[in-house]
Amino acid sequence: MSDLTKTPAPGDQRDGAQSAAAVPAVDPRLLVREEGLKGYWTEFTRKVRGGELGSLPVVLGLIVIAIVFQAQNGNFLSASSVANIAVYSSGLGIMAVGIVFVLILGEIDLSVGSVAGVGAAVWAVLNVSNGWGDWTSVLIAVLSGLLIGLLHGFFFAKIGVPAFVVTLAGFLGWSGLQIWMMGKEGSINAPSGSVVENLTAYYFEDKAAAYGLALVAVLAYAGSLLLDSKRRRAAALPARPVGEIVLRTGVVAVLCFVVAYVLNEPAGARGLPLALVLFLTVLVVADFVARRTTFGRKVFAVGGNAEAARRAGIDVDRVRIVVFGLSGMLAAFGGLFVASLSGGATKSLGSGNTLMLVIAAAVIGGTSLFGGRGKVWSALLGMIVIQSIQQGLNMIGMANEIQYMITGAVLLAAVVIDSVSRRTQKTAGRA
Repeated sequence: MSDLTKTPAPGDQRDGAQSAAAVPAVDPRLLVREEGLKGYWTEFTRKVRGGELGSLPVVLGLIVIAIVFQAQNGNFLSASSVANIAVYSSGLGIMAVGIVFVLILGEIDLSVGSVAGVGAAVWAVLNVSNGWGDWTSVLIAVLSGLLIGLLHGFFFAKIGVPAFVVTLAGFLGWSGLQIWMMGKEGSINAPSGSVVENLTAYYFEDKAAAYGLALVAVLAYAGSLLLDSKRRRAAALPARPVGEIVLRTGVVAVLCFVVAYVLNEPAGARGLPLALVLFLTVLVVADFVARRTTFGRKVFAVGGNAEAARRAGIDVDRVRIVVFGLSGMLAAFGGLFVASLSGGATKSLGSGNTLMLVIAAAVIGGTSLFGGRGKVWSALLGMIVIQSIQQGLNMIGMANEIQYMITGAVLLAAVVIDSVSRRTQKTAGRA
């Protein structure tokens, strides 16, 4: 019998098993960075072929939007225009952060607009009509949104009513409560100098504010990359090389300081908007919760496969209730920004296309409608896309109906890209 067909002796089998155990299996896709630029290109093309597009379509879309509208109107990238995009993105963007968590669950919340209206109405009635303190009224308004969201989550998770039906009923019911609270006047103006008015009216005129925030953002980003790399090396896992960390940090630094410069230096610049600071704060906290906490991992697990998450010991009902509570709280908080922009609370605040814009921002930014996949920063990217389109069309005098059609087309394109991406990943065996 030849050596090729000879059965290994038991001792040989044991030695082979020990050798295999001594060499841990490493996914070769994690090692491509060690090949330099060639490795990065290999990784990029692999992801694209596998349907893992990430934020690439949104970034390319923003570049195209900027080029087209700047060519049509040279003031599109001016300081005032950029500031307007940032301020008008803040309120709806904060509401979109809550929707991102709901979409990751694979559910939908149709009540965010009416909850925003109730939050603004609660603040206006307490602060303006009854003389309660500014901060107390704002806190109670935000807590009212939290309680409403928890109520939606209870009916969905514990009673078994579909989220679509619960939040649709909430959309109708809370709209009625909002109108009743506003009374016969129909609107309550924000007092001059109040907390709510300053949400979108206050700017940090000192140039150090914008540049300081840019520096903090860059240092925090670099620190997170270095910490992640340190943890991976400690666990004997492939980590980002120093060159990649420097390159990524450099790109973020350029973006941050360019925005700070635009907000500060050109003629007519008013400085750093408070609304943008608060929006970014909400994004950072929410992103930390989603990616760095046990609760965040549970949200993704439930969205990916609720039954598997339940068998793994996750309290699925609790996760769902908390997520809807979070959505309601952020909806009420975002409603205060909308009230600030409109000069006060009204019976119609949160109606119209508010709900559609909030959901569209999350989806356009890259959060999947099918659950289990998405990033908190999708709210920022998607809302910038929407507000940039609206700002550009307003500057060239385009009618509102045209704006709605274009925004609808962008939303449809985002969903198509998501659907094709998921299908491609399934074909490649990565879904």
